[in-house]
Amino acid sequence: MFARSFGQAFRLTSTKLARQFSSNGRYVPPASHLLHPSLAHPLAREWQGECEIRPRDLMYPIFVNDRTNSVEEVKSLPGQHRYSVDRLDEMIEPLVEKGLRSVLIFGVVQSSCKDNTGSFASDFNSPVHKALEHLSKKYPQLFLATDLCLCPYTNHGHCGVLKGNGMEFDNQHSINRLADIGLSYAQAGAHCIAPSDMMDGRIGAIKNELAKHGFGSRVSVMSYSAKFASAYYGPFRDAACSGAQFGDRSGYQLTVPARHLALRAVERDIAEGADMVMVKPGGPYLDIVREVRDRVNVPVALYQVSGEYAMLYHAAQAGAFSLEEAVMESLVCARRAGTDILITYYTPHVLDWLQKKSKK
Repeated sequence: MFARSFGQAFRLTSTKLARQFSSNGRYVPPASHLLHPSLAHPLAREWQGECEIRPRDLMYPIFVNDRTNSVEEVKSLPGQHRYSVDRLDEMIEPLVEKGLRSVLIFGVVQSSCKDNTGSFASDFNSPVHKALEHLSKKYPQLFLATDLCLCPYTNHGHCGVLKGNGMEFDNQHSINRLADIGLSYAQAGAHCIAPSDMMDGRIGAIKNELAKHGFGSRVSVMSYSAKFASAYYGPFRDAACSGAQFGDRSGYQLTVPARHLALRAVERDIAEGADMVMVKPGGPYLDIVREVRDRVNVPVALYQVSGEYAMLYHAAQAGAFSLEEAVMESLVCARRAGTDILITYYTPHVLDWLQKKSKK
């Protein structure tokens, strides 16, 4: 039966192919196989996919330190800096004029402010709180999201509170601390709390604390739901001064092959009330982005992380490709995979490129 069916299919295919040859024996593709007409005109090419990059799609990660009159270059992230609150305007104001709509704020503090529970994270004298107060008054139209994690504020550099033996997490204590910090960010002017710690149950704890204090309908939560234990975070830890002092984060961040666990994490966070979910890193995990987009009915964010930024930058510097073309391709691919929010350190560049394109 198989042999007969295979033979019939082969003869049928051969017959169809035979009809596609011209009188001189050359193959002539059928009209339905011709793709070039759909690519022949610039507008026709644009119609082949709805993956436009707009200013509203971009969220810019910024680093705010606890100094005064300070702009510090992050050497592992060329072109990126840590700013004191009193110097933020010189960076933010020109970007707002170019169309910047949202930022993701990271606090950077000196070691003397760190302890086992990250107590300074909820202090209204922290750089994040001061930045929120300033930015919310100066740029009321700017969407202010704050990264929420204990690692920049703990003396051990891990993302939760450790038990007395220093070898395991006190998960309940950790999510209680995160909820307290999230509430303090909301009180300081945040529109969105973005927990990146990956502690179990933190979304529900944060949402509950916000609701108890009247912020339940005013402040959203964007969960770092599918956050993988990645080599691509190296430059960020330099920028945020948040590296672990011992061990690693593989016990609470997702292991690289963990596709099913990533989807469980996303579904769990939405069940606990997450208003948006994130996949991090970005480019190497577009398969996860697509699966998440197909499963959820909330906005999906992608974080193009520091290692991705650095690779593109250094490759362009070495002449491997045009920085603009490579970055825009990476972001279009993220949109094609299903991303709604693009968190990228290239936001200032992209705003410039979009302006240039609009003037053509």
